[in-house]
Amino acid sequence: MNADELRAWIGREEIRDDVATAAPLRGLAATLDRETPFEAGDEVPPLWHWTYFLPSPTTSQLGVDGHPKKGGFLPPIALPRRMWAGSRIQFLRPLRVGDAISRRSTVVDIVTKDGRTGPLYFVKVRHEVQTAGATAILEEQDIVYRQPPSAAASTTTPAKAPVDAIWRRRIEPSPVLLFRYSALTFNSHRIHFDRPYAEQEEGYRGLVVHGPLVATLLLDLVRREQPRAQIREYSFRAVRPLLDTARFWVCGAPQDDGTLHLWAEDSGGDVATDATVRLG
Repeated sequence: MNADELRAWIGREEIRDDVATAAPLRGLAATLDRETPFEAGDEVPPLWHWTYFLPSPTTSQLGVDGHPKKGGFLPPIALPRRMWAGSRIQFLRPLRVGDAISRRSTVVDIVTKDGRTGPLYFVKVRHEVQTAGATAILEEQDIVYRQPPSAAASTTTPAKAPVDAIWRRRIEPSPVLLFRYSALTFNSHRIHFDRPYAEQEEGYRGLVVHGPLVATLLLDLVRREQPRAQIREYSFRAVRPLLDTARFWVCGAPQDDGTLHLWAEDSGGDVATDATVRLG
């Protein structure tokens, strides 16, 4: 499709209704090595709303990569790699276990650029989560479509991680961890569980750790180090993929302006995800 045809998707909306049940929260807590017996009325931790509003395409509606076939709400961009590259999120009021919740999703922009490996398509999606008729969460997601990186692109120098971490937690990205998160989010993208596919078809050197899982682990670090903190805004940007073949670290440091700088650091000391938190 040409750029004008793709831009026809701008303004497309999708509404999903759900109930903030406890079961997926308990599953995610266990996945993150927490023992949290969520009960009715308990607050849903920041980002854990990603266990709700899950798409449920039938098996016949999936593409060869395990994703839902392209088209429908998101534009049918014919490039093999589809990545959740980052988000900007505002937490305006808490969701609670037992709440009836609704999410309105809107395609707000589609931009085409030329990258080192060929064309890049950036799709921006806005999500508004409501409960009891009031907005609880505002989120913008950046989704990138691209070709696999070329050998030349893979030789570019990555950014080194900061050396001023105050908090630092080691993560072992085992296939079991990836499986659990895929199950909790009903994510059948094969790069997270099918090693031959990830390596031979998409050119990775192992199973890919979910970007949202890394973002969740970073915010979980804040909740471990500052359990009483009220998280109001969170933004993150995926810089490079993390694989199950090596451990990585989630790190953080308070800043002079009151924000928190977070990052995921790979085994080579390079930044994989960069994030900022504003507290309220």
